[in-house]
Amino acid sequence: MAENTENQLPPCPECAGTYAYEMGALLVCPECGHEWSPAGGDAAAGGSGEKVIRDSVGNVLADGDTVTVVKSLKVKGSPNGIKAGTKVRNIKLVDGVDGHDIDCRIEGFGNMQLKSSVVKKV
Repeated sequence: MAENTENQLPPCPECAGTYAYEMGALLVCPECGHEWSPAGGDAAAGGSGEKVIRDSVGNVLADGDTVTVVKSLKVKGSPNGIKAGTKVRNIKLVDGVDGHDIDCRIEGFGNMQLKSSVVKKV
């Protein structure tokens, strides 16, 4: 099989991982979960400049969606964490710190930020 630039995928711009794969029109890094357009432009967001945020299985998330937590999460200052299967309603997508791109309110815990990689759209 001849090598050419079409078969070589660029490394992840977030973590420089080399195991990127194609998922539709986007490239995905399995190491950090970052998704980007192979063109490097705004093609994935329709030219609007907005970042597309996807859940743990690849569904596109939007403000107001309901999601389910897919794995148990530890919460600082709480003896119990957030259990897998917890539903979170009316999420808000943000450009958060350290990969936390969902603002939400979880019953019993209050307002907090979650990573999109630990939720699944309902």
